[in-house]
Amino acid sequence: MEIARETPTRRPIPERVQDYLEVYIPFPEEKLRAQGARCMDCGIPFCHQGCPLGNLIPDWNDLVFRNQWRAALDRLHATNNFPEFTGKLCPAPCEASCVLGINDNPVTIKLIEANI
Repeated sequence: MEIARETPTRRPIPERVQDYLEVYIPFPEEKLRAQGARCMDCGIPFCHQGCPLGNLIPDWNDLVFRNQWRAALDRLHATNNFPEFTGKLCPAPCEASCVLGINDNPVTIKLIEANI
């Protein structure tokens, strides 16, 4: 894989205890699109079976890569009415089911969902 898995950096603890803002530093859009490109468009995407909601993960990963954020949101809403909650609370069993995870680090599905 040419693009390595990247995750956001946590803000320093002394800074976080002073406010109620996000724990993670915002992830740049270009990096999110690159992470979406890591999705391999598998013949049989096991991430669907790993997701309790049956989210159309490869579809919205591709749309994020193509910079079609509104279409990605529409595709996510097709199976999930509350992605703003599940993107933060879900333990992401889909990432453990990612085919890319067999030989490399899996796609950052939870990160992409939270940012859509």
